[in-house]
Amino acid sequence: MPRPRRHSIQGGCVGAVRIVGLMLAVAGGVLLFTGLKAKDSLTERASELITGRNTEQTTLYVAGGGAALVGGVLLALFGGGRGRR
Repeated sequence: MPRPRRHSIQGGCVGAVRIVGLMLAVAGGVLLFTGLKAKDSLTERASELITGRNTEQTTLYVAGGGAALVGGVLLALFGGGRGRR
């Protein structure tokens, strides 16, 4: 049985999912970069010296940015790929 053709509306949805994935990856990259820059700051180093660990905000920036970056890349690569099976 032949497969039905995809309509442009459905193809637009696939493009929208990938665009959202790219936006999420960019936002995750910015958060990760911000967290890594904050990790090298003087106040962060002093806090780490006193407490032995990074501040909660810096940890959230690094962890959240990394997760958003990975999730965005995966969504951009594989998002909306129902037709590829």
